[in-house]
Amino acid sequence: MKDDPLHLDSLVDVLPEASLVLCTRTDQIVKANRCARALLKLGEGAPPPFLSLLGGEIGEFLVFVDEAVTLGEAWTRRVVLRVNGSRKLRCELRARPVLNRPDHLLLLIIDLDEADRRSHMAEVDRLQRAGMNEWQKAEGFFADLERRNQLILNAAGEGIYGLNAEGKATFVNRAAQEMLGWTTEDLLGKDIHSIIHHHHLSGEPYHHHDCPIYKSFRFEQVNRIEDEVFWGKDGKPIRVEYISTPIYDHNILAGAVVIFRDITERKENEQKLRNALQEIAELRDRLEQENAYLQETISSDREHHSIIGKSPSIIEIVERIDLVAKTEANVLITGEAGTGKALIAAEIHKGSAHARRSLIHFKCSSVAPEEVEAELFGQVRGGPKGRSRDKAGKLELAHGGTLYLDGIEDLPADIQGKLLASLKNSTVTRLGDTREKPLELRVIASTALPADEVPRCERVRLDLYFFLNVFPIVSLPLRDRPEDISFLAIHLLKIACRKLNRSVPQISDTVLHQLQSYAWPGNVRELRNVMERAAIVTRGRTLEVELANGAYENPDLNQAIKTDAQMQSLHRSNLVAALRVARGKVSGPKGAASILDMRPTTVHSRIKSFKIEETDWR
Repeated sequence: MKDDPLHLDSLVDVLPEASLVLCTRTDQIVKANRCARALLKLGEGAPPPFLSLLGGEIGEFLVFVDEAVTLGEAWTRRVVLRVNGSRKLRCELRARPVLNRPDHLLLLIIDLDEADRRSHMAEVDRLQRAGMNEWQKAEGFFADLERRNQLILNAAGEGIYGLNAEGKATFVNRAAQEMLGWTTEDLLGKDIHSIIHHHHLSGEPYHHHDCPIYKSFRFEQVNRIEDEVFWGKDGKPIRVEYISTPIYDHNILAGAVVIFRDITERKENEQKLRNALQEIAELRDRLEQENAYLQETISSDREHHSIIGKSPSIIEIVERIDLVAKTEANVLITGEAGTGKALIAAEIHKGSAHARRSLIHFKCSSVAPEEVEAELFGQVRGGPKGRSRDKAGKLELAHGGTLYLDGIEDLPADIQGKLLASLKNSTVTRLGDTREKPLELRVIASTALPADEVPRCERVRLDLYFFLNVFPIVSLPLRDRPEDISFLAIHLLKIACRKLNRSVPQISDTVLHQLQSYAWPGNVRELRNVMERAAIVTRGRTLEVELANGAYENPDLNQAIKTDAQMQSLHRSNLVAALRVARGKVSGPKGAASILDMRPTTVHSRIKSFKIEETDWR
C-alpha cells in the first residue's frame, strides 16, 4: 500500500521535535513541521536544498544517510547545520526511511544547546526536590518531637518554640501562645522572627543576621539573652529573657529550640524602683543643698535676729519690711556692698508665708558666666556639661520658698531674659531636659547700683527691673547713719567674743568716737571684721581697735590720737624690734638699750613688765 501524503504530513506536524522529510534523490525538503522551520529559520516559502544548510560536513552527512537507509535508522552529532548561512547549530540528527518511499528520510533535529538547558533545569529540579525532602524530613523530625513531648511542653511555665534551619516555626507550646497572643495557626510554618522578633524596643529594625536565635543554628551556638523584646499579636512589646539552643537530627543540624520567660512585670518594677530611687536621690540632693543654705544662714556671722540700729533710715527699713513681708510682691533692695541687703532679704522671708521653706541665696557674681545658667536652672545627667547626675538649680530649690538674687547687675543679659521668662511662666526647665516643672516662689533681688541709676543701667534689662522693682527698699551706707555704729559695734563684738570664747571688753568713748568718725568704705561688713580683729588683739578690759589706716584723722585736732592701750602696744612692739636687731643683747655696744637710747636697767624692767619672751624677738 502506498503511503498517503496527507497522512505523512499530519504525522510530521504533530511530532514535538523539529522534524522534516528529505528526498535523498533530489535533495529537497518535502515537508518540515513548525518546529523545524523555526529552528532552521526556513520561513514560509519553499525551503532551500538541504545540503545548503550543511556547514561543510557533506561526507559525514552522506555516510549518515547511507547508514539510515541500510540499517533502517541512524543518529549522529558530527553534522553541524548553519542557520541563516552563518550561525552554527549544535545538533543531533536522527533518521528513518519512510515506508514505501526508499528515497525519502524522516529526519529529526535535536538542538543540543536546548537539550543541555533542559538537563540543567532537570538537575536543579532534582536538587530542589531533594532539599524539599530534607526539609520535610526535618519537619517530620520536629513533628515527631512535638508529638512525643507535647504534654511536657504544654505543662511548662516558660514559653517554648522550635524552628527549623530556615527559621520557620515547627512547634509552639501553650505558655508561649498565652504570653504572645499568637496561635499555632499564626506561627507554624512561618518565619517566626518576622512575626515576634522584628524590632528592638527602641523601634530599630532587628535583622535576622543579628538575631542570637538564628546564630544558634547557623553557628551552632547556645545563646542566653537576659533582656530583649518579643512582640505580641496586639502589637505591644513583651520584655523577655531566653535561651536558644541548636538541635540535631542524627548529627545533622536541624534547627533550634527557644525557651523564654516574660519579664515585663519585673522590668516595670525595676524601672519603678529606679525612678523611686532617682526621686529619693533628687530629694536628698535638694535637702542637702537646702541644708547647706540653712547652715550658711545661721552661721555665727548672721546670729542676729533683727536689724540693729535706731537711725531714721533703719526705722524706715523695718517699717517697709513689715509692709511687704506678708505679701507676695517682688522686692528690689538697693545699696552699697556690705550695707546689709542680705539681712533685709532674710527678714522679709522670715516674716512671709514662705518662712517654713528655705531662703535660697544666689550671688550672681560668684559663678563663672558659662556656669550661671546651670546653677540657676539646673541640669540633667549627661546634659551639655556631661554631668554624671541630675542637679537641681536655685530656682527649683526655691520652689515654695524665697529666691534671693544678690547682685542682679552681674547676671549675663541672655540669662536675665531667660530668668524673666521662667518667672513669668512659673515654670523651670533644666538644661538638657524638655520637661517643664512648676515654679512657685517669691523673688527678692538686690543691686549695688544706686536706686536712681538702675533703670538707666545697661547691665540690667529694663523689663526684668520692672518685674522685680514692685516694692523698692534702699539700704543706706554706714557713713550716712553714724548713730547706728555704737549699736552695731556692741552687737558684732559680742558675736566675735562668743565665737572666740573670750570675755567682752568695754568700748571706750575714744574708741567709739573713732568708729563713728571713720568713713567705713566696707560698711557693716568692714565693721564686723574690725570688731573680730579687735576681740583678738585686745588684752585688757578696754577694746583696742585697728582701723584700715592705723589711726584716726581728727578734723579738729589734725593729729593722731591713740589710746593708752594702743601706746603700750606700740612701746612693746618697738622694744621687741630693738631686741630682734640686737639679737637679744640688752647692754653694751649695739645692744637694745643703746639702740633705744635707754638705760639697760629700764630695758630689763620693761621686758619683764611687757612679758617679752625670747620667742617674741627671734
